[in-house]
Amino acid sequence: MKRDFDFVVVGGGPAGLAAAVQARSLGLSVALVDEQPAPGGQIYRAVERAEAEGRAAALGADYRDGLALVRAFRDCGAVHFASRQVWQVEPEGRVFATDGRESIVLRGSRILVAVGALERPVPIRGWTLPGVMTVGAAQVLHKSIGLLPSPGVWIAGSGPLVLHFAAEVVAAGGRLAGILDTARGGLPEAAIANAAGMLRGWRYLARGLGYLAALRQADVRRVTGVEAVEAVGEGRIARVRWRVNGAWNEAPAEGLLLHEGVIPSTHMTFALGCAHDWDDAQRCFRPRTDDFGATDVEAILVAGDCGGIGGARVAECQGRLAAIGAATALGRLPVPERERLARPAREALARHRAIRGFLDALYAPPPELLAPPDDVIVCRCESITAGRIREAVALGCRGPNQVKSFTRCGMGPCQGRLCGPTVTGTIAAELGVPPAQAGAFRVRPPLKPVRLGELAALAEPGEGA
Repeated sequence: MKRDFDFVVVGGGPAGLAAAVQARSLGLSVALVDEQPAPGGQIYRAVERAEAEGRAAALGADYRDGLALVRAFRDCGAVHFASRQVWQVEPEGRVFATDGRESIVLRGSRILVAVGALERPVPIRGWTLPGVMTVGAAQVLHKSIGLLPSPGVWIAGSGPLVLHFAAEVVAAGGRLAGILDTARGGLPEAAIANAAGMLRGWRYLARGLGYLAALRQADVRRVTGVEAVEAVGEGRIARVRWRVNGAWNEAPAEGLLLHEGVIPSTHMTFALGCAHDWDDAQRCFRPRTDDFGATDVEAILVAGDCGGIGGARVAECQGRLAAIGAATALGRLPVPERERLARPAREALARHRAIRGFLDALYAPPPELLAPPDDVIVCRCESITAGRIREAVALGCRGPNQVKSFTRCGMGPCQGRLCGPTVTGTIAAELGVPPAQAGAFRVRPPLKPVRLGELAALAEPGEGA
């Protein structure tokens, strides 16, 4: 099988699919490698199956819109390496992936990292109890197999996905115990500061208002002004506690779904040595790119939410622009033609991105989420608390990598994906410095755990190990 390509895309979500389709239309040889068995990513996960089973309509019009993109990808002629976990990408253009039995290596003149986002960690008291999970994980179960939360499950947090998923559950005939809304951003202040973007992004506002109307009609309890949330139970969650105006309340809970927005998945771009900047609006690191997704590492491009949170439509536009930029860099597309092809994508990108400033201001994560109380576990893999991290800082640690050496925080199977943002926030708060100065964990290969047998099966006849 062909292993050398002009353009290798890592990730099968909106950005990766749009990039593959665009690159093929420009005559590039394209491979897309993704850990899922079918294209779609998280946003359009299992959209073909959901459509075939008659479940797609209940998941919303935006979800069904992904069908056209998935079908365009199926027809574009790109080579699809499905169910392959990428465990290493090299700056020179080699991509290593495994299907759990053996590894392969793909070579690309240009590599597009389009691995999307991850949910911002929500370290609260009790978040490690069985029965506590993220809204995104619950949505995966719903999209993949139609599983809905039981009526005794609460949602706690803020962000567009909270309202979207709750409305999704109601539309599918499900029930929720209630929503604990932790949004701290002031609606009037956010609206005034981002009035122009709100007007341009009115369709997104209308969608959000529609979610709220659906929840009111379904009589879903929604508690606003929530200042803190805790999960309580022995062996598994039994109750949820929340604080409003300094007073604590509690209720029985069969489960708790947490969400405080999403952040770019930067594990791969940090490992590649790409330059990153701290995004004050989104409270996270993001790779530094130009208008066509190019990073400071020549062969590496970035598109979609892993380069900064924008949503599915923004990701698609960025994917198309990255493919156009790659074709020009490889000498397949003259600069004047690049600019002509890029114009519609840029216009659409500006239109879909306009609402972002308002959303970032309205749903800014609370400070205690970035630097939780001492007794809260930050690193789930190694059971390291925020207090342990502060002790390490008091001993002289000035960054996440020193804290890792002192405490083992970040050494578990997740390799710091879950604890990294909180470690950075806690160190920054203790030292009184910006998060960018505190820094992030150093990422070392492999990006995901890989067995020796998979490595041994990597070499092909005629190749070295």
